[in-house]
Amino acid sequence: MNCLLCQRDDGTHQLAQTPQFYQCSHCNSVFRSSALLLSSELEKARYLLHENDILDKGYQSFVTPLVNAVKNSFPTSANGLDFGAGPAPVAAKLIAEQGYGVRFWDPFFHANPKVLETIYDFIICCETMEHFYHPLKEFQLMHRLLKPSGKLFCMTDLLPEMNRFTDWYYKNDATHVLFYSEENLQWIKETVGFSEVSIQDRIIIFSK
Repeated sequence: MNCLLCQRDDGTHQLAQTPQFYQCSHCNSVFRSSALLLSSELEKARYLLHENDILDKGYQSFVTPLVNAVKNSFPTSANGLDFGAGPAPVAAKLIAEQGYGVRFWDPFFHANPKVLETIYDFIICCETMEHFYHPLKEFQLMHRLLKPSGKLFCMTDLLPEMNRFTDWYYKNDATHVLFYSEENLQWIKETVGFSEVSIQDRIIIFSK
C-alpha cells in the first residue's frame, strides 16, 4: 500500500486493530486504505451533512484560535485565501469581519480557478488537510500560492498515541483520510520547502 503522503510502499503496514488504516515508517503518516476512499459524489454529499453553520456561535468559538493566529501575524491590509472553504467558511467569515480580504477555493463549493492565479499573504486551511486525497500536491500548491513572507495556517486534530488510535473519534469520519503528527508535518516542511513549521495544539503554522 503506497503511503498517501510520501507515496513510498516499502515501509507501510496495516494496523492490526483498525485494518482499514495503514502507517508509514518513513514519514509517520497514518492513512485510510485507498480502497476505502469515497467517490467525489459521496465525498461532497458527506460534506453537505456537516453542521458548520456560519452563524453558529459554538463553531465560531471553535475556530477562533485560527482567526487569532492570523490576527497575531498580519495587519488587516494582508490578503488571504481560504483553501478548502467548504459550504460554510466560518473562519474566513470571522477573518473578513476583522477587515482582511479573503477569497475562497474549494473543489466542490468554490471551484473558481482564477483565485489560484494570484499569490497571498496568508492561507487558512481549516479542518481541511485531513481530507486531502493527494496531500503532497495540495501542500505544494499552497506553498506556490504564498508570497515569499507568507504563512499557511492549518487546523486539525493531531494524531494521538497509537495505543489510543482505535478509540479516537476523529478517524471515524469516512472523509478523514490522512492524519498528522510532528513527524509528518516536519516531512512536509522539508519536502515542500517551507522554512518553518510550528505546532500550537490544533493550530499548525507553516512559514514560507
